[in-house]
Formats: sequence, structure tokens, C-alpha cells
Amino acid sequence: MSYKIALNFEDGVTRFIECNEGELVADAAYRQRVNIPLDCRDGACGTCMCHAESGKYILEDYIEDALSDEEAEQGQVLTCRMVPTSDCVVSVPVSSKVCKTVTETYTVELSAINRYSDTAIGFSVKGDKLANLHFLPGQYVNIKVPGSDETRAYSFSSLVSDDNEVSFLIRVIPDGRMSSYMRDTAQVGESLEISGPFGSFYLRDMNRRALFLAGGTGLAPFTAMLEKMERDGLEHPVHLIYGVTNDIDLVEVDRLERLAASLPLFSFATCVASPESSHPTKGYVTHYIEAEHLCDGDVDTYLCGPPPMVDAVNHYFSEKGITPASFHYEKFA
Repeated sequence: MSYKIALNFEDGVTRFIECNEGELVADAAYRQRVNIPLDCRDGACGTCMCHAESGKYILEDYIEDALSDEEAEQGQVLTCRMVPTSDCVVSVPVSSKVCKTVTETYTVELSAINRYSDTAIGFSVKGDKLANLHFLPGQYVNIKVPGSDETRAYSFSSLVSDDNEVSFLIRVIPDGRMSSYMRDTAQVGESLEISGPFGSFYLRDMNRRALFLAGGTGLAPFTAMLEKMERDGLEHPVHLIYGVTNDIDLVEVDRLERLAASLPLFSFATCVASPESSHPTKGYVTHYIEAEHLCDGDVDTYLCGPPPMVDAVNHYFSEKGITPASFHYEKFA
């Protein structure tokens, strides 16, 4: 038996390693040529201290000078003493370059293009090597713009399927290089180059109710998160509020309906900001946050949207005097 360990570096790079049963995380990392900080290897110096974001593990003997009881209770770990008993996510407080690890690059094939509207495009890519692509739902990859050296960052909008396919949902930017390619010239069967994964916006272990707030194509990471819940099961209520500017921006609602039918503890609402909208619920996502969604702050909140939306939600929480148990957000311009 082995466990998958996601090592999240401070520069946003994530590297997945396999840790054998009974193996120390530090040993597994070095075996796979990821040089995480390390010195004594005996739990005495604290050089290898990291933070366990999620997962189960045991810590073998160490001295308190290296890791205090308070630090251990807060999830701090010594990787030279950490033996996983499940898949884990570990935050490493240094750059990936310091650890001499590199991101993975994959050449994939465009397998589907859905030009939903003038503002949103969904597309999928396939490739045998995607079987080796591991990421945390909510993370993103850089995709190289065909015919250039430029890249664009896009969140996964799905998990990798059994036939090695993964999807994205992107906003169409007027005169944007990738947007123009996807809108005007992209054809199924063409090659793309992706690298990653990256990002600290991802689904953590769920121990309480969660509130998801999506703005426009900021919906993408949430559909990936919901697919994981569909695969693994859902024990706590999750409510998603999905807001857009105009009616044509509201896409993939049928997908949300399918997920809601599959996940009894999942519910969602949509809203459109434009006063000219024909949508039955008009306004911003903050207009549709109810007291039951917040549980007096005993809620994990995830937010992905444009900067004004992120700022508005922060202001809303401040005005209401509510501090969520955890608050994770990602802005996109």
C-alpha cells in the first residue's frame, strides 16, 4: 500500500509523491528527488518543519525543542518523523526551486470545445500521460498559447476521467491570445502543452458545512471540487452561489443540476447582476447568502471570482461581523 502526498511549495508549485506504508515523508521525497529541507533526520533540529493541511499521520519520536506540543496540535509536522496513514497535503515553507523540484509538462490533444457564449468557452484535453497528472481540486495549470511562448493559467473544471480526459472553463477576453485561439481557430485534435499543477486554492478536508461563491468562470474550480465529492461522498452540506454579470454568462447550469441530483447534501443558486436580465434572481452573490449558509461562522468558505467580487464578499463578512472557520479565495483578472 502507498499514499499520495501533495507537497505544496510557497511559490505555488505542487509536487505529488508516493509514500510507501510505514515510510517517512522525508525519505519518500528524497527517494523521488524532491529535496525538501532536512538536516538531522532524527527529529532534533526542526529544519524539516512543515504544515500538514490535511490527512492522517503519526509522528515518530522527536524532541520538544524541534516541535512543541502546541505546534503539533496546530498541524505542524517534522517530515523526517512523519509517517502517513492516508493521503496527505503538506505545505512546505520554501520555494520549489530551493528543493530542486520541477513542474511536470504534458503534451495533450484537444478533445472537445464548447463555445457556450461570447464570454465563456469550455474545452477538454486528452492524453495517455494524464493518467500521471495529479492535482488538488481547485488548482490550475499553465497552458501554452499555440504559436507563442506565452502561457495562460486556467483552473481545472473536472477531475481526470477514466479515459484520461480533463476539462477547463475559461472567460473570453476580447483580443486575448488564448481566447482568440479558442474562439476562432481551435480544432479538436490539435495539440496543447500544459504544465503544473499550481495554486493554494484547493479543497481541504471537510469537517463542517461549506459555502462556495463563484463569479463567472470562477465556477471552474468548484465543479472539480464537486466531482471529487461525487466520487468520495459528501457528509456535510455544501451550498454554491453562482453569480454572473449578464444572462449569457450563466453557463453549465445543467451540470450543476446533475451534481445536485447526485449529491443530496449539495444545493446551489444562481443570480445575474444586470438590471436588464430576465433571470428570476437578480443582484450579486452577497444578496443571496442566508444565515443558514453561515452557521454563525462555523462554515468553510471558498470564493473564486474577479477582484471586485472578492472585495465585496470580504466587506460583507466584515459588515456582518462574521469570521468563517476558514476562508479560501482566488482572484482572477
